[in-house]
Amino acid sequence: DKLGLYVTVGMGDNPLLAKLAMDNYAKHNDNMRALIRYEDVPNKLWTIPKMTDFWGIGKRTEKRLNKLGITSIKELANADPLLLKQNLGTIGLQHFFHANGIDESNVREKYTPKSTSFSNSQILPRDYHKQREIELVIKEMAENLAIRLRKGGKLASNLSLYAGAASTSEYSSVKVSRNIEATQNTKELQDLAISLFREKYQGGAIRQIGISGNQLSDSSVKQLSLFESVEENHSNEKQESLQKAIDEIRETFDFLSIQKASSLSEGSRVIYRNKLIGGHAASQDKEEKDVS
Repeated sequence: DKLGLYVTVGMGDNPLLAKLAMDNYAKHNDNMRALIRYEDVPNKLWTIPKMTDFWGIGKRTEKRLNKLGITSIKELANADPLLLKQNLGTIGLQHFFHANGIDESNVREKYTPKSTSFSNSQILPRDYHKQREIELVIKEMAENLAIRLRKGGKLASNLSLYAGAASTSEYSSVKVSRNIEATQNTKELQDLAISLFREKYQGGAIRQIGISGNQLSDSSVKQLSLFESVEENHSNEKQESLQKAIDEIRETFDFLSIQKASSLSEGSRVIYRNKLIGGHAASQDKEEKDVS
């Protein structure tokens, strides 16, 4: 009430049911809460109108299930599990159990990631046809990655970029990864991301962009280059000091308190995305304005 934040709550007999309760029901209820028990599975899971609204089922999985004659969650729950395993592997069995509301995952178990990385992705509000608009968003996301690296005290030794082609595009998506000199420098990451994109981009509209900094190391240990002059090292130090100052201003006041002029350009997503909370509009009133 004090901050004007809206919280959706999904509850259930296991993590899957709680997640489905939040995604499919809580967001649409006046009190923004929903509960799914095991006995509610036929009425609340099997009646979900679109298969892609069910957790873990995307368009490709939906097509594969459709080829097996499965066109609804109810049909999936009553399908032959052996047939699903034969055609989709172990994941097919997982979909079968999930459709029946069964989830044996234990959220109390400590999760140890295989590798550490910082990543960020977004679905664009429309198909981006102009290359300069696509590259503007890539630069913004590279800057966001650099900020996260500095805040976490990390350097990235590998950069991955994904630019998902729009459904109307005749060209393939861009998927590229490259080992780099360990860095957290905004300009270096932006230049590298743009270079990787131009190297693989063949044309066509883009609808999704993702960027990831991988193979992280502690920023307190940095390998200096023997091939950089004193002037270049001094320039890098000045750039790092500038970035640190900008980070501190944003941390103290607000991320949008200092921005590049490009954030006002058509296609920029910085201002809009930084008005969101956890990927959603800050309030219901704000969400209605964004939609309109």
